[in-house]
Amino acid sequence: MNRQELLLGVAYYPEYMPYDRIDKDFDMMRQAGINVVRIAESTWSTLEPVEGTFDFFCIDRVLAKAQETGMQVIVGTPTYAVPAWLVRKDPDVLVTTKEGRAFYGHRQLINILNPTYLRCGERVIRALMEHTAGHPRVIGFQIDNETKHYGNDGEEMQRRFRAYLQEKFGSTEALNRAFYLPFWSNSIHDWDDLPDMRGCINGGLAGEYEAFRRTQAAEFLAWQARIIEEYRRPDQFITHNFDFEWKKFGADIAQDGLSYGVQPDMNHYEASACVDLAGTDIYFHTQDRLTGAEAAFGGDSIRCLKDDNYLVLESQAQAFKYWTPYPGQLKLHAYSHLASGALGELFWNWHSIHNGYETYWRGVLSHDLLPNRAYEEIGVIGREWREHGREMAGLVKKNRIALLTDNRSLTALTWFPIDRDVSYNDVVRWMYDSLYEMNLECDVVDVHALEEDRYDMIVVPALYCAQEDLIRRLRAFAQRGGVLVSSFRSFVADGCASVYPDALPHGLTDCFGVTYNEFTEPGRACLRGEKLSYYMELLRTQGAESLADYEHPYWGAYAAVTRNGFGKGAAYYVGCYTSKAFLKEIYRQAAGDAGIPVPALQWPVTVRSGRTPDGRTLHFFLHYSEETRQISCPYPRVRDVLTGEELREGDAIRLHDWDVRVLEER
Repeated sequence: MNRQELLLGVAYYPEYMPYDRIDKDFDMMRQAGINVVRIAESTWSTLEPVEGTFDFFCIDRVLAKAQETGMQVIVGTPTYAVPAWLVRKDPDVLVTTKEGRAFYGHRQLINILNPTYLRCGERVIRALMEHTAGHPRVIGFQIDNETKHYGNDGEEMQRRFRAYLQEKFGSTEALNRAFYLPFWSNSIHDWDDLPDMRGCINGGLAGEYEAFRRTQAAEFLAWQARIIEEYRRPDQFITHNFDFEWKKFGADIAQDGLSYGVQPDMNHYEASACVDLAGTDIYFHTQDRLTGAEAAFGGDSIRCLKDDNYLVLESQAQAFKYWTPYPGQLKLHAYSHLASGALGELFWNWHSIHNGYETYWRGVLSHDLLPNRAYEEIGVIGREWREHGREMAGLVKKNRIALLTDNRSLTALTWFPIDRDVSYNDVVRWMYDSLYEMNLECDVVDVHALEEDRYDMIVVPALYCAQEDLIRRLRAFAQRGGVLVSSFRSFVADGCASVYPDALPHGLTDCFGVTYNEFTEPGRACLRGEKLSYYMELLRTQGAESLADYEHPYWGAYAAVTRNGFGKGAAYYVGCYTSKAFLKEIYRQAAGDAGIPVPALQWPVTVRSGRTPDGRTLHFFLHYSEETRQISCPYPRVRDVLTGEELREGDAIRLHDWDVRVLEER
C-alpha cells in the first residue's frame, strides 16, 4: 500500500449480483475514481460450498479484473458468517448465550472457542491466503469483521474463566475478598463451586468476566493474524474493522442507530495489538442530523490505537431511507475522515442487495444498478483525491488534550447505572462533543494506553473503575502543571468495581480540593437557572473554588462544579450532568489554564488540523450546515488545496451548504 495515495473504495460482492456485470462495475468504479475493493469477508459458503471443496471463481474474477484495471484489493477472512454444513457438522459452532444456543442464519452467532469452528476456519483462511497473498493487486488483509465475544456463555468460556480466576487470585479466599462475595452467600471455598456466570449478581465479578470475554475475542483476532503472517508479503497490511456501540434511539426510528461511543464487547486497544493498520466502521445520521461528531470521535479513537493513520473500511453511501444524504454530505463525510487522520474511506457497499437481511441498507448504486446522485458525488471525491490526494495523505495529528475511555467503567456502570436514561457512553459523548463543538481537538485514549506527558489537559468521563497506579499518575500530572477535568462518578472503585472505603474521589481529594459522600437525583435543583437532570453529587469544598453551587433550598449548600489549583496545575470537578453550554465554559477556563487557545470558530464550522509527512500544516474547514456563511481567514497566508485560491488573514471565506475547504499554510 502506498500511503501517499488516498484510498477510495467499496465492498464488492459479485456473488450477490443478480447477473454478471463485473466489467461494467469496474468500468464505473474507475470512472468515479475508486481505486480499491474489499472482498470475501462474508462469503464462506461460496468459497467452501462443501467441506474441504473450495471454489475461488468469484475471487479469481475480481483479482483478474483488478490486475487488468489497476484496482487494489483488500481480502477479508470469511469467518464471521459460517456455512450451514459447518453447523450441521457440529451444532456447538453456534454460540451459547444467556438466551441459550443461537439458531443458524444470522452472522456473528459463532462460538469463537469451538474447536470444530477453529479447525475449519483455519483451513478456509489458509486456502484463501494461498490463493490470494501472492497476487500483486492485493494490498492487505482484513481479519474477520467487527469481532466481539458475541455474548459467549458456553461451557468452554466458563471453564477458561475459572482457570483464569484461579491463576490471577491464587485462592478462593482472595477471590472472595476482592469482590466481596460473602454478600448473599456468594462466596466459594472450592474452585469447582464457581457458579455459572449467567446467574451472577455481583457487578465486580461480572465485570471481570466481561473483561475476560473481551480478551478471548482479542486472542481470536490474534490467532487469525498469526495465520496470515505466514503468507503475507512485507508490503501487505493486516487490519480489522473495529466498530463502536450501536446506539438506538426512540421508537419512532426504532430501526435507526449509529456508531456511538466505546464498544462494550471488545477492547479496541487490546485487540489492535495484532494489526499494523487500524481500521474502523463508522456509521452516522445524515440529512438535518449530520453533525460530524461520530466521524470525529471514531477517528480520534481509532487513530490512537496505533498512534498512526487508520482506514475507514465501512461507511454509508445511501443506507436507510433516513440516511439518504443531502447533496454535498458524502463529500463532507469523506473529508471529515481525512481530517482525523484517515488514509481513505470505503463504502458499504458498491451495490444494493436484491434479497436478504440488508436489502434496504442501500449501497452506492441503488437496486437498478444505474448511475445516481451518490455515485456522481463519490466521483467528485475521486477526482479531487486523484488530483490532490498526495497533498493531503498521511495527516499527522499532535493534540494537546486527551479524553480517557475505559471498558471496565463502562461495564460497571451498566451494573450500577448513573441513571436509567444515562449510560457511560452518554457521559463520554457529552464530554467529547462539547470539546468537538468548540474545535478543541483531542485524542480519545484507552486508560491502558495513556502517556500523560504527551498532553497538557486530560478529560476524564465517568472513570468509575480507577486503579491506584492511574490515580497516582493523574495526580502527578496535575502537580507538574497539567490540567485535569473530571466528571461525576469518577475515581469511585478499583478494577474489581469494589468501592474504595475512604473519601471520594479516591486518592484525589486534595488534587480536586473536594469530597462528597452523598449524591442524589436533581429533582427541582437548578444550575444558573437551568434545571438539572439525571444525577448530582453534593460536593463539599476543601480548598477548591466553587464555580457554581446548586440552586435549591437544601442542596444549595453544596458545590456543583469546582476548580482547584494543585501544584503547578489545576483540577476541575464537574459533579453533575450540566448543559453543554456550561461544560464549554469550564473547558474554556481549563484550556486557558493549560495554555491551549480556544478557537473563535465553533460548530457548525469545524476546524481540524494536522501536518503532512513533509511538514506542511493543513486545516480542514468542515461546514455542517445547509446555511451559507462567511468567515474570516484566521491564518496569515494559506492556499486552498482543492481550488488553488490564495488567502490572507482577514480575507472572506464563503462556506456553502455542507461545504469543505482544505487550507495549507504558506
